[in-house]
Amino acid sequence: MKLVPLTDRVVLKQLEAEETTESGIILPGSAQEKPQEAEVIAVGPGGVVDGKEITMQVKEGQKVIYSNYAGTEVKLGGEDYIIVKQNDILAIVE
Repeated sequence: MKLVPLTDRVVLKQLEAEETTESGIILPGSAQEKPQEAEVIAVGPGGVVDGKEITMQVKEGQKVIYSNYAGTEVKLGGEDYIIVKQNDILAIVE
């Protein structure tokens, strides 16, 4: 199966949470923060949304930072994904 986003939607796969701090302290699962960094898996075609033309700014394979409580979490084929609108993506990580 494959997720194919519509209009201005983007499918993200969240990157793994940091397991150790910079000073080397190992964090238990409950203390790890949910990362806001993800990899772009699929990008919708853009188009007209609410009367405005939307051009997609992200591409598959890019790493991005997205808004904290954005999107819808889905599970497909044992993998977890997040579907967000393009305007919930805050930055591209280069």
